[in-house]
Formats: sequence, C-alpha cells, structure tokens
Amino acid sequence: MGKKINIWYVSSFLISIAVAIPIVTVFSSFFETTGNYSLIIKNTFLYEYISNSLILLIGVLILTFVIGVGCAYLVSFYMFPFANFFKWALILSFAVPAYIYAYSLTAFFENYGTAFSILKNLFGEGNYNAHIPKFDGMLGAIISISFSLFGYVYVLTRASFHYQSQNLIELGKNLGFSKEKSFFKIILPSARPAIVAGLSLVAMETLSDFGSVSFFGISTLTTGIYNAWISFDDLALANRLSFYLLIFILGLFVLENLSRKKAQYHSPSKGGFKSKSLVVLKGYKATLALIFCSTVFSISFLFPVLQMLYWTIIFPKHLGDLNLIELFLNTILLVFLSSVVLITLAFVSNYGNRVSKSKFLETLTTFSISGYAIPGIILAVAFITFISWFDNNVINFFGLNTIKSIFIGSVFGLVIVYFIRFYSLASNGIKSGYLKINYSIDESAYLLGYSKFKTFKEIHIPYLKNSMLLIGILITIEIIKELPITLIMRPFNFETFATTAYVFASQDLLEAAAAPSLFLILIASFFILITSRYILKD
Repeated sequence: MGKKINIWYVSSFLISIAVAIPIVTVFSSFFETTGNYSLIIKNTFLYEYISNSLILLIGVLILTFVIGVGCAYLVSFYMFPFANFFKWALILSFAVPAYIYAYSLTAFFENYGTAFSILKNLFGEGNYNAHIPKFDGMLGAIISISFSLFGYVYVLTRASFHYQSQNLIELGKNLGFSKEKSFFKIILPSARPAIVAGLSLVAMETLSDFGSVSFFGISTLTTGIYNAWISFDDLALANRLSFYLLIFILGLFVLENLSRKKAQYHSPSKGGFKSKSLVVLKGYKATLALIFCSTVFSISFLFPVLQMLYWTIIFPKHLGDLNLIELFLNTILLVFLSSVVLITLAFVSNYGNRVSKSKFLETLTTFSISGYAIPGIILAVAFITFISWFDNNVINFFGLNTIKSIFIGSVFGLVIVYFIRFYSLASNGIKSGYLKINYSIDESAYLLGYSKFKTFKEIHIPYLKNSMLLIGILITIEIIKELPITLIMRPFNFETFATTAYVFASQDLLEAAAAPSLFLILIASFFILITSRYILKD
C-alpha cells in the first residue's frame, strides 16, 4: 500500500506556490526581450526614475524617524496634558493614504486655494498667493508620504519604549547621564530593532507609492511601471522596471540585516524587569510636549480631514453626483471576499505547517510571504504576465478557450492579487496566534479520538477567533486604501472610494475628489479605532 497523502501538507504547499509565482515571475522576466520603448527609457528616464526614488526614500525616512520616534518617546516616558489621548489618536494617520494627503496639501496651498480663502475672509482682498508657500513636486511628496506613514515607526517604537525596564533608566542615572544623554546612549539604541522594523515598512510603502508621486508629477520606478503597462502596453518593460524596484527593496533588507548582525539588544541587568514610572512634565516643558504632539496630530489627521470636509461642504453638487451606495458596496465586496480568502487559506497553510513539521514547507512559506514587501503595482503586473504566459502556452496548447477575461479585469483576479499582496499579513497573524497553542493540546485531542480536521475546526478556530478578528480589521484597512492594484486589476467601470478619488484628482478636479476621500478616511478611521485596542495595549 502506498503512503497516504497528507492533505494538509499538500494544501499548504499549493498555497505557498500560488503566492510565490508572481515573485518568481518578476525575477524571470528580467531576461525577456522588451520593446523599442525600453531602449528609450534606458537612455533617458531610467536614471531619473532611480534618483527620484532614492531622494524620496531618504527624505521620507528622515522625517518619519523624527516624527515617529519623537512622539513615541514623549507619550512613553512623560506625562503631560492630553498624553493619554495622543497615545491612540496619533495612529489615526494610518487612515489617510498618502495620495489623499497630497490632494489636501495642494488644495490648501495652491493659488486661490483654501489658505487664500481664509486670508481673504480675515483680512479682505490682497495679493496673498505671492506669500503662500507651495508644497508640490518632491517636497510635497515627501511631506504627504511621511505624515501618512510615520505611524509605523510610532507604533513599533512606542511598544518597545513601553516595555523598556526602569533598570535602563536607573543605569543612565548611575552613570551620571543627563536625560538627553540617556536617550541617545541607552534608550534609543535599545529600541533600535523596533525603529528599524518601522522604517523598513515605511521604506517599502514609500518605494511602492503611486498615487502621491503621480499626482505631483514625479517620475519614480513605480510610475514608470504603471506607464509602461497602461500607457505603452509593454508588459516586458513593466516587468523589467519591477525587477529593478524589487532589487532596490531586497538591497534594503540586506543592508538592514548586515547593520544589526553583531548587535545585542537584551537588557544586561540581572535584577529582573522593573516597570518604569512616567516623569510628570510641568511648565514650558509640558507645553512644548503638548505642542509637538498636537502639531503632528493636527497635520497628519485633522488637516486632511478638515480640508476634504471643507471642499465637500462648499461644493455639495459633487457629493450629490457621487453614487455612495455603489462605491460602498464595491469596497465592502472586495473587503469581504479578500478577508474570507486570506483568513481561510492562512489558517489552512499554518495548520499544514503545524502538523507536517516540514522544514522545506516552512522555508517555502517564508519565501511566499515576502509578497508583502513587493509593491502592489509589481504584483499586479507580474500576475498579468503569468496569466498571459499560461494562456498563450498552456491553454492554447490544449485548444481551450482563453482564460484572460476570468483573471484580468475581473473581481476574481483583483481578489487573487489582494491575496498575494496581503497574505503575509494574514499568515503572520494566524502564526502568532498558533504560537500560543501548545502542541500538547493537539496530542490530547488525538488521544480523545479527534481527527486532524476536527481538531482544526473545534479547537483551533475557536481559540484563534480574536486573531481572526484582528486580521480581518487590518485587511479591511489595507484594502480600503489600496490604489495601484485596484486601478490595474479592477473590472471596467468598477470604482471604489480610492479609485474615484484618484480619477477626479488626476483630472485636476480636487473639489470632486474631496467627498470620496472623506468617506474613505472616515471608514478607515472607524476600523483603526477598533484595532487600537489590540496594537496599543498598555
């Protein structure tokens, strides 16, 4: 009798392969022949794509580091007016995608924009445009992306600061360090892994940004990929540029790993963990801390919300023309389908790894979840490339009808690319929950006559329901804001709040983009506030 097939192993293997295919496609596409436009790009715009991407990345990393670490330090070590409010309020910046922030920035500071109207109403007629600063181009993109993404650095650094022992602070005092010296010599270095992790996420999101850089007219590798596919219909070139961007991202990973290779971050103290006491700030110090956090909160969240609300109120016609029900239903449909697929397959994959205990399968799964590090626009193009290749070489070989329409320009194909993009989020979330379930529970279930499936259904799923809820919320937030994948993969005339806002903004109709942008922010904010009880536990 042959060996019985392990259905859990096979299922987990197939899921990992499915997720890994677009990643492999990107690498293999480097050797494909490109069209004539490729040579033009190489000789003209390629250097500009790379240099702009690099400048943008450096600018965003510096600004998010200052804002994220600064806010995290203040709310973690000090007590000042409204400190408890800022602990959770600062993460609302996640609700504002960089491209919507870009619209707000332009609408406020442009000639005869919101700032002009405010000054005119306050002081009467005047040549105010000459004195209103302009935040466009590279500067506008850096500001927009930074205030949209600093939350990654803030959340992770705050968590690290929160769990830092009082022993570290006392060590600084014993060495005669001032508060400033203790911060730079002890507190900041001990939080380095969290800060680097936050900055790595910021770097990946920055390099994959499409909405804000295209709005400001900045040529980056991401806009080059989009134009190669949409404007010039050169899939091979889009893949070639995707390869360059992927190498860029992988290079960042290598540098980060090398930089912390010999570093140690555990506390050397043998006295055990001592919870730290907050320093109560008074006088001008309390005022400065309040001003800093208030400014960051106002600029990152209140500013874009109020700007979008202002445009919506003074141009009610655009709100009336908007099919809110259709946009909401389309967005919720994508959220529901993607969440079901992601959570279900993440469960199956993790359980397959758990029961098979295969090192090969574990390695394959680790490789497959790297899809999250790859910009959505790359995954979309890679998916289209693979489907086109499969259709031309396999489907045609057997004389079957084309499958392109099933996967390209369909809700089904869109959900698949969402699955590849956010599989890491779902898989890691389920995995972290599984780490809390001792293997002895499984063994006890088997002794009681439970099959693997019954153990999975009646023990694991109920135990991990909170992990499922959290993952569902995080997926919802990501999909509500997702732009490049939706733009490339969506069916004809299938619009979401994100795509509607982008289409209006790309036509320079910022007042029309305000209403869908506002609804997007409000819906995302609702889910972020629910999530905050999980990610900001004290």
